[in-house]
Amino acid sequence: MTDFQEVYDLYFQDVYRYALSLSRDPLVAEEITQETFFKALKAIDSFRGQCRLCVWLCQIAKNTYFTYAGKRRMEAGEQETASGESPEEKLLQKESAFEIHRLLHNLQEPYKEVFSLRVFGELPFQQIGELFGKTESWARVTYHRARLKIKEEMV
Repeated sequence: MTDFQEVYDLYFQDVYRYALSLSRDPLVAEEITQETFFKALKAIDSFRGQCRLCVWLCQIAKNTYFTYAGKRRMEAGEQETASGESPEEKLLQKESAFEIHRLLHNLQEPYKEVFSLRVFGELPFQQIGELFGKTESWARVTYHRARLKIKEEMV
């Protein structure tokens, strides 16, 4: 047990920071980190040493987070279904979503791609900027302008 305590002490901050980068919520990151070390303790005998221990722990953290996020999405979906929305309300939401997709389809580049990467790809502005060989600020401004163009067309 002493050896695992050393692993915990050595890698806790790394795993926590990684979980925080995934979740962007300190409480969720702490929960994911604790669950990660619990799973790692149970499976430490299966660690084959093909990668660094920190990488293995972060892989467990990533899988734990994705499981957690999937459950949250399912719970949110169940709450929406239980909210008692009428079929007409659901249809209106689908129609407005289709209208947004139609407007997005007619949007000029780079606005279309930046908006899609941000909304559908859930990429951070920094990565969007890197894809275009531009700055994070450029990605933010382009995304904002794309949103304005879509809003103008919807009115």
